[in-house]
Amino acid sequence: MNAPAPHQTHARAERPPQGFGEALARLASKQKTAKGAPAYSRFVNRKLGRVLAAASYVAGLTPNQVTGISACFTFAGIALIALVDPAPWLGFAVCLALVAGYAFDAADGQLARLRGGGSKSGEYLDHMVDSLKISALHGAVLVSFYRFFDLDRAAYLLIPLGFTVVAAVMFFGMILKDLLARAHRAATGAPAPPAVSPSPLRSLLVVPTDYGLLCVAFVLLGWPEAFLPVYGLIFAGNLLFLLAASVKWFREVGALDTPANNAAPANGSTPANGS
Repeated sequence: MNAPAPHQTHARAERPPQGFGEALARLASKQKTAKGAPAYSRFVNRKLGRVLAAASYVAGLTPNQVTGISACFTFAGIALIALVDPAPWLGFAVCLALVAGYAFDAADGQLARLRGGGSKSGEYLDHMVDSLKISALHGAVLVSFYRFFDLDRAAYLLIPLGFTVVAAVMFFGMILKDLLARAHRAATGAPAPPAVSPSPLRSLLVVPTDYGLLCVAFVLLGWPEAFLPVYGLIFAGNLLFLLAASVKWFREVGALDTPANNAAPANGSTPANGS
């Protein structure tokens, strides 16, 4: 995302990095927290995004232009899924397009932080592209299943349909939970939660929800008998995670309604109405 970190909003302007190497080195200290990030996104995609962000900075690109590049790669891959009969070359082409799109998606926010902070319009654009791709991707799989796969049961078409719903609800739930928490802190003056060291084990446990894993799985698209069960297992992992996470998120948001969390801030101002 293109939003600046809170501590960067009023920070003194830094000297712009000179060249690719300095930009890459500076990005190492401008990373988002890895808390909750699944393995591919944390250990692979962010590093790819860092390299692309440094290269984009040297090339003079803006974060919104990088978001546009990400969208071009991603939707090219999605179009291939829906329009082309599966073959081994197609799986590799789709995988490369989606992986590149995801890497540039990680680069736009890093580039924004490198340039001194992002914008609300950039954050909006980034989220809109993300919400479109997560639904369009599974819609394209549904089209591919219907047009090209020799399915012995029509019920298999419910997998991408269900994945579309799960992915959209999960994305909205995460965004809304964070938005409500930020609004609560702004209204009450409550401090941000303390930083927690990310757990490599948790990153591995939540890997079924990793969009990067899904991108890589499309390398099997040319072998439908392999792709179908792998795609189904990833869907099952996302569904189970959403069911568990929804309960946890509801409790976290509910905790914002408690009197202790709605106390007036130290300056005496009245907290905003929760309606």
